Parts: sequence; C-alpha cells; structure tokens
Amino acid sequence: MNYSKFAVIGVGKYGASIARRLADKGAQVFAFDPNEEKIEHIKDDVAFAVTLDATDFRALKSQNIAEMDAAVVAIGENFEATILTCVHLVDLGVKRIIARASGDHQRLILEKIGITEILTPEKEVADAVREQLLNPNIISFFSLPDDHEIAEIRAPKGCVGRTIDSVGFRNKYEMTLITIKRVFEVKKNGEECTEQHIIGVPKSDTEIKEKDTLVVFGAAKSVERFIEINDTL
Repeated sequence: MNYSKFAVIGVGKYGASIARRLADKGAQVFAFDPNEEKIEHIKDDVAFAVTLDATDFRALKSQNIAEMDAAVVAIGENFEATILTCVHLVDLGVKRIIARASGDHQRLILEKIGITEILTPEKEVADAVREQLLNPNIISFFSLPDDHEIAEIRAPKGCVGRTIDSVGFRNKYEMTLITIKRVFEVKKNGEECTEQHIIGVPKSDTEIKEKDTLVVFGAAKSVERFIEINDTL
C-alpha cells in the first residue's frame, strides 16, 4: 500500500487529472484551489479537498504542507500565482516541488527560483499531435530527455507475421521492444467481443500479429526509421 502524501494546487482539468491518477494509485492526495466549484468536483476522488488561495502564505502553512512528499503546482492561466505559490512552498521546506509552465519564458523564471521539475502540458500536447500527424502509426508516445521516447505503434505491415528476432528491433533499429498489446477474442455475458491485453515480456520467437500494438523505447529518429522502413514493405 502506498501511503505517500501529495498536494495538488490548482485542480482545473489538468490538475484534477493528476490528482485523480495519484489517488487511483493509492496515494493520499490533498487538493487545493480557490475555486469552490472545482473543489466540489474533486472532493469525492481525493483524501482531502479544500477551497484555499495558495498565494496566501498563512493559509498554505496552516495545511501542514511541509509534511507532504511532494507538491504539484498545476495552476493554469495565472502565472503570477504559480510563482508566488512556489516561493511559499520553498520557504515552507516542501521536499519536492513540481510546477506547471507555459513556454520557455515561464520555465526560465521557475528555474531561477529553484524549481527543477517543470511540467509543460501545452508542449506535450503539441508534440503528441505533431507526432500523430506525421506518423499515423503512432498511437501515443512519451518524450524522454536526449530526444528519446517510449511510443505505442500500430504494427507496421512489414512486421506482421514475423518473429521479434527476425525484425531485429535492437540490432537493426537500435530500439527495445518493451511489450506488445494484443487483441483477444473473449466471451462476455454470452456474447463475443474483443479486448486488448499486454502479453508481458515478448520472447524472441513471439510472432507479431496484424492488430498488435508495439510498445517500444528508442531515439525518436530510430522510431521514425523503423516505421518508414516497415510500413512500405
């Protein structure tokens, strides 16, 4: 059981999503927002939710926020409130502070006040849209430092019917196949339907099927090269 305590400050669409995902993983989530309506929407999904202006140092201090394992500042449009909240969190000695920034200028300002973990959801969304437009085979991806990524790829037609060993993910493309998501025919309530399941750690002789989704890790250029070569075979 995970007894980690996290504060999520700002529970608009983005902050609420973070708060709920943390709570789903068993963490104790404490949600704060000056908007009472947003708190009403989140209160049943987290351990504690309170209407609070995080730019008010005394109000923030009263919540024993220094005892949290981390605080996520997910305030949206009001960057001044983000800065002031982060300064208060630093002064209160919060162990780990993760803050949201929109663009390079906001990131630079946060770095100047000592925030090293910075979320840029707008860039993440833009990157995802860009990748999916340029590479329709990519279902989703997660950017990593040094131009690497973890991507979910629809099995290119050039891989279908071949074993993992014969495709040569590591030797030919310098990528690692993490796992495969596979569609299975199942019966529920007497009716035939399909479900997608992870098959675990693939073996070298595992054969790739037409509706498989390949979960791979590698440099972005390696993923692009893999798709380009195998989707034209």
